[in-house]
Amino acid sequence: MADTQSFDENAGTNKLANVLCDRMKREGETPLALDFGEIQANGSLTTNTFPVSIPKGEYSICRHVGGLSFTISGGGHSGHENQTPKVNTGSHSHTVAPPVVKAGDRVLVAWVQNEAVIIDVIVSS
Repeated sequence: MADTQSFDENAGTNKLANVLCDRMKREGETPLALDFGEIQANGSLTTNTFPVSIPKGEYSICRHVGGLSFTISGGGHSGHENQTPKVNTGSHSHTVAPPVVKAGDRVLVAWVQNEAVIIDVIVSS
């Protein structure tokens, strides 16, 4: 005859289920963790707390270090060729491109749940 006891009536199974439930809840409550990492020659990412290489395409990169460029416009300044008080003093723009992540770069990584997100390139002071 089959045992028809419920989990609640089996103290060992119930205790194990409660422990597993509590651990899964705590895992979901883990705060955002910052880490340092390095981009490898093949484009993979290795971080200090997760030393296994994460292949390129399996981690995220913030757009500021992912090849985005910014156009800054408005205002004027001196230093332009043939500039006079009436010529070449008006509003203009410049395009600025932050450094792109490349092999050998030390990077700041945020762990968002189980995903590594490169926030910025770290340079020496």
